[in-house]
Amino acid sequence: MMLDLRNPDTQTVAKRIKPESMCHTATLGAGRIARRVGVALAAACLLSSHLAWSHGDVTPQAVDTHTLPELGDEWRAENPFRGNAEAIRIGTSAYNQNCARCHGLEAISGGIAPDLRKIDADCSSLKDAVKKAQCVNDTDMYFVTTVRNGRVRNGAVYMPKFEGVMSQEAMWSIKAYLETRRERPL
Repeated sequence: MMLDLRNPDTQTVAKRIKPESMCHTATLGAGRIARRVGVALAAACLLSSHLAWSHGDVTPQAVDTHTLPELGDEWRAENPFRGNAEAIRIGTSAYNQNCARCHGLEAISGGIAPDLRKIDADCSSLKDAVKKAQCVNDTDMYFVTTVRNGRVRNGAVYMPKFEGVMSQEAMWSIKAYLETRRERPL
């Protein structure tokens, strides 16, 4: 991986951080090497620590849903767990294990993936109850289809496929959790 030192973010961070403290060098010799390499080493250390603690590859994690009613093999068209306290509890944990790395803690995106608090924001402005219900149903289908199949663009995986790893109950429990995180209530 090449670092782009023309990137203003890399330059700013590299100027603020001493290579010795960034890499936590244990010996004076390593500190001298870090000083010689300078900005590139500081940026490389920052980049590697950033990758270790933030967004990146997600290995889908199974979710224990044994306390929820089984939904069967037929996929539901709308969220059967809407407002279900146990599903929200499970969905919170499942979201943190599987989604937060990219979509942000508490569904507040840092810009890498869509902000899921806004997934059905268009529905909240609808006055007609039938249209609002259809909008929420369409959003439910969009959500579960996306989670099941993932997102791939031009051969690049932007979101892994969760079908086969996560059950229908787990996916709908995550949606139930996300509904508690809405920016605008329905």
